[in-house]
Amino acid sequence: MSESGHIIIIEDHEGNRAAFKRALVKIGFKVDAFEEAEPALEYFRQHRDVVLIITDLMLPGGMDGLGVVKTAKEIDPEVAILMVTAHATVETAVDAMKQGANDYLTKPVNTFELRQRASALVEKRMLSSRVNELESRLGETFGEIVGRSKPMQAMFRQMELVAPHRSNVLIVGDSGTGKELVANAIHEHSPRKDEKFLPINCAAIPAEILESELFGHERGSFTGASGRKLGKFELADKGTLFLDEIGELPLEMQVKLLRVLEQREFMRVGGTETIRVDIRLLAATNADLELAVQESRFRSDLYYRLKVVTIKIPPLRERSGDIPLLANHFLEGFARENGREGMRLSADAMKALVRAPWEGNVRELRNLMESMVVLAPGTVIGLRDLPPEFLVDEDRVAAPGRSVDPVVEPTTGTAAGIPAGLTMEEIERRAILQAIEATGGNRTKAAEMLGIGLRTLQRKLKEYKLTGKLED
Repeated sequence: MSESGHIIIIEDHEGNRAAFKRALVKIGFKVDAFEEAEPALEYFRQHRDVVLIITDLMLPGGMDGLGVVKTAKEIDPEVAILMVTAHATVETAVDAMKQGANDYLTKPVNTFELRQRASALVEKRMLSSRVNELESRLGETFGEIVGRSKPMQAMFRQMELVAPHRSNVLIVGDSGTGKELVANAIHEHSPRKDEKFLPINCAAIPAEILESELFGHERGSFTGASGRKLGKFELADKGTLFLDEIGELPLEMQVKLLRVLEQREFMRVGGTETIRVDIRLLAATNADLELAVQESRFRSDLYYRLKVVTIKIPPLRERSGDIPLLANHFLEGFARENGREGMRLSADAMKALVRAPWEGNVRELRNLMESMVVLAPGTVIGLRDLPPEFLVDEDRVAAPGRSVDPVVEPTTGTAAGIPAGLTMEEIERRAILQAIEATGGNRTKAAEMLGIGLRTLQRKLKEYKLTGKLED
């Protein structure tokens, strides 16, 4: 299939046939034109790269336009068909659509409209083929993004389709879902991949210096401007600029950003020179921009300029099937970085992770896995190693002793051999000290004896400033 699209025209009027072909060739299509249906369809059988057939309804010979539609769809059900007729009625249009035509035009045909309709049908047909191709080869990753669930696979397909183009993309999703990773992956799969990818967080930069950060400034343009500074738009020329938290952009800056997007030019703060740039803009937000537009906190014209394509990242709670894949991915990476290869999660620990709400999304899971690699005593991360908030009642039975409350023996009034009359803090301190002494300073064994996690024991040791001969 040619990148511009291969089109067949079937039109018995020589002047129309030539005009249609000339108009479409001029905008880059490969076009073959025929007077009758039979030779055109035979050519179609031999050239399966044809993506669009433009046919007149009334044709000489034994087959009219409706016959072309029927036969062409039998040869290739995916081919797009644009019907052209001077005999347009509602019934004709309905019959053509029932047979499989995708659109129709009435004579006399406006050249601009012909190009517009043909381009739309070709693009849709070629995108469909691209999606089918992607379906067969997309795996569990896209760049550094991991996911095999249906929502993630759908997002990967969307990213693959949009990456080669320069269209603006608005990436939406909750905090921690990986919006910058998505933006970077789009850049890395685009023709601009060898140029710069520059991210800037609109919420992290004070409003009074944001204009300078984006557009740069000239020497002396404001107090402290001791020299010329190039802004992110200028530095990202030929590459990709990623504006994170775009919803936090002040209204006055929204006006200036809109102008740059529309005209592809700007001036540095305090400058007089117009600077033209060629950038691809990607923006991201976790805010409801439609609501912000309704409340006049975000310009509607900028919103629609940004959301040429919108990519929504699903929160982790909506793709729980990806949690084991992500957890193992992060665990392997951090274990390798820290020289603890071979670490794994127990089945019970993994179940606890899968049912967790993950309000912090992928970032929270990633941070937990890094923490587990650093703090877990053994190679297998079990329930007792997880923070308490990840456990439910049945987990606490399987991993007892999340607290060190002593068990009181009613007959003696003592707590595990510790005299009565002490404060709870002192009882806890003595219990820990006894366990440390009994295990020869081995923190792992002491934690097991006390029925608490190693992390809890380490925290208590610091809290009570207990010293002694401790083993790693």
